[in-house]
Amino acid sequence: MKTIVVTGKTIEDAIRSGLAQWNVAESRVKSKVLEQPSKGLFGLIGAKEAKVELELIPDALEEAVAFLGDVFREMDIQVTIDRENTADGVQFNLIGKELGILIGRRGQTLDSLQYLVNIVANRYAASHVRIVLDAEQFRLRRRQTLEELSNRLALRVIRTRKEVVLEPMSPQERKVIHSQLQNHPEVKTFSKGEEPNRRIVIAPR
Repeated sequence: MKTIVVTGKTIEDAIRSGLAQWNVAESRVKSKVLEQPSKGLFGLIGAKEAKVELELIPDALEEAVAFLGDVFREMDIQVTIDRENTADGVQFNLIGKELGILIGRRGQTLDSLQYLVNIVANRYAASHVRIVLDAEQFRLRRRQTLEELSNRLALRVIRTRKEVVLEPMSPQERKVIHSQLQNHPEVKTFSKGEEPNRRIVIAPR
């Protein structure tokens, strides 16, 4: 919890002083008046300023960025984060050198880090926040790979009339396969198994 005590001729002046120090809007703070201002004798002697305690209300995205910053420092890698609003929520694009360690095999490390970031962010969010992590355009490249794989396997199913069972995938990756083939006239898709070993099956219609 981040708090400061500020003073001013009026309560409003004190609050404005605190907002300026933190460079945040008034909606981001909770205020508690510690001392009311008083003019004192003849308006001069013994005059007291207002004293107010301000508590900063955590911002979900800022907390998520701070969490990632701690992770990157522990890993001793230099990474900057570019935030981008998307239709699904917010995407954090990780920028730096040798980010392969953050991506991992088929994006498994990136997915795990994304899972943790969402837990941290939603701890502070008033409503659900969805954050997608990406590095070196991995998400786009992986999506294209999965779409191409879907099309190839659909052709195999059509040719052999036998279903194909894919390797276990994350829910996000399974969604790509389902979306790619959902309107296909000759094949259908469904999932089977339990997480984390849930798999997609491509079968003839």
